[in-house]
Amino acid sequence: MTLGTPTSVDLPDEAPAGYRDLRGHLAALRDRGLLQVVDREVNKDTQLHPLVRWQYRGGVPEDQWKAFLFTNVVDSRGRSYANPVLVGGLAGSPEVYATGLQCEVGEIGARWAQAMAHPIDPVLVESGPVTENVFTEVDFGDLRHTLDAIPIPISTPGFDNAPYLTSAQVF
Repeated sequence: MTLGTPTSVDLPDEAPAGYRDLRGHLAALRDRGLLQVVDREVNKDTQLHPLVRWQYRGGVPEDQWKAFLFTNVVDSRGRSYANPVLVGGLAGSPEVYATGLQCEVGEIGARWAQAMAHPIDPVLVESGPVTENVFTEVDFGDLRHTLDAIPIPISTPGFDNAPYLTSAQVF
């Protein structure tokens, strides 16, 4: 397996203070040694989740658990996806979670208490750095307009009959 620096995801050289986006968070994970990048072709239907699950069930100590970024994702039908897939990048371990909150593991509870005591009101803006794509009709001849266009992994190959989204964050 070839592991290295992301080829299809541009990350800042250093994690910015106060992450502006997911790339900043990924840079912080990388800087802390908490991001395992897999550039090798990985099948989302049969390999992706079992590779990640291996760290949890294969005896890797919790203080060594990492987030995984797969940059070369394919499916069982031979299709390639332009989108990388991040697994365990928000809460894959206490260290990963603390990195997202920009604190130490022992400070997580206090960080949450502070946030709950001082909520931030939402701000409606006219535009932002991302766009929203809304499909009102599904053309099964053009899979770019279905959920099949997103590289959703199969969590338990051989048991799940399809990919599922459970508590997903899609960016």
